[in-house]
Amino acid sequence: MCLVNVIILFWIMNIKNSALKYSQATGKSWGDVEAAYQRRFDLIDNLVETVKGSAEFEKSTLTAITEARANATSIKIDPAKVTPEQLEAYNKVQGGLGGALKSLISTVENYPELKSTDAFKNLMHELPSTENQILTARSRFNESVEIYNGYILSIPNNWFLSNYKEKAFFKSDEGASKSVKVKF
Repeated sequence: MCLVNVIILFWIMNIKNSALKYSQATGKSWGDVEAAYQRRFDLIDNLVETVKGSAEFEKSTLTAITEARANATSIKIDPAKVTPEQLEAYNKVQGGLGGALKSLISTVENYPELKSTDAFKNLMHELPSTENQILTARSRFNESVEIYNGYILSIPNNWFLSNYKEKAFFKSDEGASKSVKVKF
């Protein structure tokens, strides 16, 4: 009887330790998402400073990008307690920053001397790479959430893991399902 109790105890400990491991992996993945977004913030700061230094530029565009960046950095999420509502709000402010960045880039089209500077070219080259890093980090976060949720919600694990809560996934940005129309 004592041996059966020890086996059950070790089995339960294994379930809890595995849940902790998966939870930590999800937290690490969230850190990677934040690092990718931080790279974007830093890149945007450098892009704005390059534009300011190279052209008499439309102040409203620079103001919009600065405000969108401030909004995007204002939301903090605890990966241990992430909810769908928090991720939706996070996505919304990140989308606002993306929109402001697109506005900056389209406005720059009117400044050929700016587009020809090496600093601007380098920053514009880094932008798609950064967006790809964000996409990759978000995808990996969703993968880690899938593993974590699958583990804690499966039977018999959920019998022993009531203090572990299901985590939310990143979803596509609003309007992402609409096809892009290309006009020539």
